[in-house]
Amino acid sequence: MRRQWRIVPHDAPRVEHLIRTAKLPPVVAQLMVSRGVYTPDDAASFLDTKLTGLRDPQELPGVPAATKILVAAISAKTPIVIYGDYDCDGMTGSAILVNGLRLMGADVSYHVPNRLEEGYGLNADAIRKLAERGKKLIVSVDCGITSIECAKLCRELGVQLIITDHHTMLDELPDADAIVHPQLPGKAYPFTGLCGAGVAFKLAWSLCQTVCGSTKVSDPMRKYLMQSLSLCAIGTVADVVPLIDENRILVTHGLRTLRSEPLPGLVELMKITKLDEQSTLNCESIGFNIAPRLNAAGRLGQAQLAIELLTIGPGERAQSLAEYINQLNSNRDSLQRSVYLAAQKQTKQDFDAEADPALVLAGVGWHQGVIGVVAGRLAEKYAKPVIIISMDSSGQGSAVGSGRVGGTNIDLYSAISQCSERLVKFGGHKAAAGITIDERQIESFRGDFCEAVAQQCDESDLVPELTIDAEAPLGTLNLGIVKQIETMAPFGQSNPRPVLFAGGVELDEPARKMGGGDRHLTLKFRQGSKVIRGVAFGAGEWCDEINAVEGPIEIAYRPVINEFRGFRKVEVQLVDWRPAKKMAAVS
Repeated sequence: MRRQWRIVPHDAPRVEHLIRTAKLPPVVAQLMVSRGVYTPDDAASFLDTKLTGLRDPQELPGVPAATKILVAAISAKTPIVIYGDYDCDGMTGSAILVNGLRLMGADVSYHVPNRLEEGYGLNADAIRKLAERGKKLIVSVDCGITSIECAKLCRELGVQLIITDHHTMLDELPDADAIVHPQLPGKAYPFTGLCGAGVAFKLAWSLCQTVCGSTKVSDPMRKYLMQSLSLCAIGTVADVVPLIDENRILVTHGLRTLRSEPLPGLVELMKITKLDEQSTLNCESIGFNIAPRLNAAGRLGQAQLAIELLTIGPGERAQSLAEYINQLNSNRDSLQRSVYLAAQKQTKQDFDAEADPALVLAGVGWHQGVIGVVAGRLAEKYAKPVIIISMDSSGQGSAVGSGRVGGTNIDLYSAISQCSERLVKFGGHKAAAGITIDERQIESFRGDFCEAVAQQCDESDLVPELTIDAEAPLGTLNLGIVKQIETMAPFGQSNPRPVLFAGGVELDEPARKMGGGDRHLTLKFRQGSKVIRGVAFGAGEWCDEINAVEGPIEIAYRPVINEFRGFRKVEVQLVDWRPAKKMAAVS
């Protein structure tokens, strides 16, 4: 669906004020103003990513109590199990705690549920098995905040339970021995945007300080914490939480450590993805290379291998695990493409994607491990919430669904909550959620969900909007300018990579499809004497249409620095385009 463009008006007085008082380059000052940053103090706060800007881990709700329990368990050699979620955030958060507890001499192991057999979060069968194996303390990572019954079961079995999570809570909290959560009721932690790995990192940091008896930790623990920042960065980017406040600091320093001193398993994964050849890493390095491979293991029911990769020492095992996980990603990609094509066909045949406020699509045998990714792609494509449901091929079991909101402001969790009577269970947060539903309820749920989404938006919200930060002719782009823009990184949720506008652009040569399944587009743009390469990810379908345009076009684009074999040059990522408006003839 083509989007309505909104170019942020140029506010010259405020831009000049920032240039003068904050000593910012003009392009950065203009981009800051376009995002509502007007004062030098706000600009300094936004750009400052020093580690000293992280809040004391003891301030995070639940950390003091959880630390006390874990320190006692370490000392007593109590068998501890880290119970993580099977997505990238849960796996990296689990690895942070496993690596730390091992360093501290704890009796620690890990368990991650099989996505296809056990489903999301704590479950009673797994808890009973862990208790039978002698585990006395369970620490959840990125899950557990809604596990009321599982917490009761732990009490009955005499197993201590620490919950670390960041997802939306119910009115009732689990009766756990400790709960670590940024939004714990009765507390007032200033930043609620931490992901599961971020919460785990704060707990790990507190443990290091407590074990060392000082805020200044030993050299081995400092190295461990710095390497944990790289895991935290991966989880933060993958979970699409806001890249503001503490998350900017965690990701900035995590990327640096990922480049300078990666964990052994990540060393091997970066060799496979050629990231080891890059002089710098950014959020796209994680989002397009590392996170999809780790997530693939979880999506195909082998998340334990990803955690092993993130907790293993150097050697052949690390290399073989990285290679196997890379192959899983290829398998996941094929499955994902198949489900995407089927869902897209259903959208065109059975629904009005332009008019409906949301899409709920269901298919028999659609692989549960990829439906979330497909929902995300369709949500971005149609700029509306999408839920993809996988129905059991036997017709006997419950169906499982995954939802995403794309670039909309819809609160997905709230909309699903309004339809909860149609569901067996559900969970998640504003931007992403999962459901379990009786197949007989799907049609009724679809109607209720679309109505709930419609209640959150007016007619104007149904027209997708693309916000463009500023107009920038292609001739203004060079390495120096783009490096200045990069000072605003890390880019991601709540701080997207700037989108710029250029008019009067022509194709220097016909656009061509590229990538597996011809999913992407490669182009060469010309504006005046400037010729620059561009790429449009996931937009292969634009190829014939853009080639057929007679005359100039207007483009919305993101400037990036592409590095290949040590050579760096500026390129553009095409976000959207449209034929240039024809000027009226002058008589």
